[in-house]
Amino acid sequence: MIKNYFKIAWRNLVKSKGYSAINIGGLAVGMAVAMMIGLWVYDELSFDKYHKNYDRIAQVMQHANFNGKIETQVANPALMGPEIRAKYGSDFKYVVQSSWTGGHLLTVGDKNFTKTGIFFEPGAPEMLTLKMRKGTRAGLKDPYSILLSASAAESIFGKDDPINKTIKLDRQFDVKVTGVYEDLPDNTSFREIKIMMPWELWVIQNPWSKQMDEPWGSNFSQTFAQIADNTEMEKVSAKIKNVKLNNVSKDEAKYEWAVFLQPMSKWNLYNEFKNGKNTGGNIQYVRIFGMIGIFVLLLACINFMNLTTARSEKRAKEVGIRKTVGSMRWQLIRQFFAESYLIVLLAFVLSLILVILFLPLFNDVAGKKIEISWENPLFWFSSLAFIFITGLLSGSYPAFYLSSFQPLKVLKGTFRVGRFASLPRKVLVVIQFGVSVALIIITINIYQQIQYAKDRPIGYTRHGLINMGMEKEIRDHYEAIRDELKKSGAIEEMGASNSPLTQVWNTNGGFDWEGKDPNMAVDFPNNRVSYEFGKTVNWKIKTGRDFSKDFATDSAAFIINESAASFLGFDNSVGKVLKWNGEPFTIIGIVNDIMQESPFYPVRPTLYHIGKYENMYNLILRLNPAQNVKQSIASIEQVWKKFTPGVPFDYKFIDEEFGNKFRAEERIGKLSSYFAILAIFISCLGLFGLASFVAEQRTKEIGVRKVLGASVVNLWRMLSTEFLVLVLISCVLATPVAWKWLHGWLANYDYRINISWQVFVLAAFVALVITLLTVSFQAIKAALSNPIKSLRTE
Repeated sequence: MIKNYFKIAWRNLVKSKGYSAINIGGLAVGMAVAMMIGLWVYDELSFDKYHKNYDRIAQVMQHANFNGKIETQVANPALMGPEIRAKYGSDFKYVVQSSWTGGHLLTVGDKNFTKTGIFFEPGAPEMLTLKMRKGTRAGLKDPYSILLSASAAESIFGKDDPINKTIKLDRQFDVKVTGVYEDLPDNTSFREIKIMMPWELWVIQNPWSKQMDEPWGSNFSQTFAQIADNTEMEKVSAKIKNVKLNNVSKDEAKYEWAVFLQPMSKWNLYNEFKNGKNTGGNIQYVRIFGMIGIFVLLLACINFMNLTTARSEKRAKEVGIRKTVGSMRWQLIRQFFAESYLIVLLAFVLSLILVILFLPLFNDVAGKKIEISWENPLFWFSSLAFIFITGLLSGSYPAFYLSSFQPLKVLKGTFRVGRFASLPRKVLVVIQFGVSVALIIITINIYQQIQYAKDRPIGYTRHGLINMGMEKEIRDHYEAIRDELKKSGAIEEMGASNSPLTQVWNTNGGFDWEGKDPNMAVDFPNNRVSYEFGKTVNWKIKTGRDFSKDFATDSAAFIINESAASFLGFDNSVGKVLKWNGEPFTIIGIVNDIMQESPFYPVRPTLYHIGKYENMYNLILRLNPAQNVKQSIASIEQVWKKFTPGVPFDYKFIDEEFGNKFRAEERIGKLSSYFAILAIFISCLGLFGLASFVAEQRTKEIGVRKVLGASVVNLWRMLSTEFLVLVLISCVLATPVAWKWLHGWLANYDYRINISWQVFVLAAFVALVITLLTVSFQAIKAALSNPIKSLRTE
């Protein structure tokens, strides 16, 4: 019986090749989109689950009252880990202090390698459940040891066994390889780490960390922890709330430090905080794209339902005869479901081919490394569920609708589908285009928001700027290198700073000024710079002057940005004194706000002061615009190798670093635009099929109208108007839905666009034009047909 169902279903598919192609093609595209989105959502939801103790691992974070606002930060004092172990050890299985992730130079013989790494306390490999290829997880107990990822070990030692081999680390320490671990997957927070080194070695490398006057007042490291098996995350988090507040000085206590645990399960999806509250993060995109995947698949199912029910009159006689010879309604329902599942199965096979072909492109746009897990039973179980649900969605309405026809009316010829039979199809068309129009509106606004932030004044001229790390030799020979590079014609100017132009590495408190609220705790980005920094970046002096070696007093001077001038509340800040830990600094100039952090948020009050070269980490060069860029880079490399032999020459264009700030939003914008295009394509595919059917159904009417003198334009207008009205209704319904979503999304940004009504008009216009083009082909084709043939046929 089942075989017979599918045999008849196959015959019906072959008989109506055009409609079958539209059904299968539309469903395949919809299923492919839903599948890729499903893989993306699964990748996001399974983030960090590589670590077996994922649900018990957390990062120790802090809330603090900075400048009258509650800010949240991941940086901690180096004493945080030891203090938690000492006071709350029974609540934790591991507490691990760590450095920040960064590049490190590894030297083996005469070969140099730069690898991204981190300094960890010994418990980290066990806490993160690293899968060891060689050696043990206990390798970091030796302060002069190193763990390598499998890829790092292969690139450095080839096929040789790296265990117990010696590596020169950062040209300072000889370290022994004590273990090789499997590379961490791309959907983990530690994916970039290729080497792990002992925290104790970091302390040896940075002796200042043990020599601070107030070690609890400086936040320069990270703390990770795994709670004990018999504890709960929230309860342990509440216990450690005052661990820092109980140890800081009276001045530091003004910041109202509150320590808490951020579970690993929230690192990726709930990574945003506002005023001390977790406001979400990437979870909003998971929800958005999850809904888009469902809607795109629904659009494809709507096509199937529309085309099947639209052709109901052609299937009416078949249903009538089947019922007359004894077929039960449930048998007819099975027959129509068999047709549905056959189409879905064929579409699924085609969708798999599409996913395989386009997954690399999707990964490139999404910034992922997603693969189809063919050997994973979950994939095949999900696929079967996917086929079942899609077949049920697309086949249920046609099956129950077609099987309800009364045989007596059908065979007598008195059967008519009724004046309201087309109403469900019209509703489905409205839903289809409503979703498509909403996606168009959302996509346009996302791009407008990105462009709005890109066009925002950044306070300096980023074109022609490159950033390089400052090695010890660079600091020792700074002036000589600057003179040599300027003489070579490679650069216009060179400056140095503590923080790079596109990030803030250092903030300070302890500031006081006339009129300051004594109860207010302040914390400002405070950048150490060289005298040439301003000329190099071409910052804009609003009032006052730049730093100058001609003024000895500039060693105790500040240049502040506009936000700082506004925050301090002076009528004229230039000449005012700002005390830093009791030491007076004179404000000599105000510059336009330099955007170092997110382009979507306000620039923080920032201070700049002259520092010593040994305390700076970034070299900023402005290339000579009169010379070829490649030639300039070659000259800079030559000087670099002269002063720092054996150190790889590495540089970054500020333009590229600035562009990276928009990467997440641009990815969302691109994905949204692709999904919007595919949604429109699927909708148009269904519209094309419906228009074709309507034109076929009204063949006799068109012939009579042509004989009576109707023009091609009149007939085209008659056949197109109905569809244009439906799309216009969908635009009206999509507008409030898109506006509500955009209003919520834009609320995440302080620096944002205003939602413009012109975008809604543009989206409606685009939808109407696309509809007109889709329908016109069939309408004009029908209008141009020979009426004699159509009337003779009828």
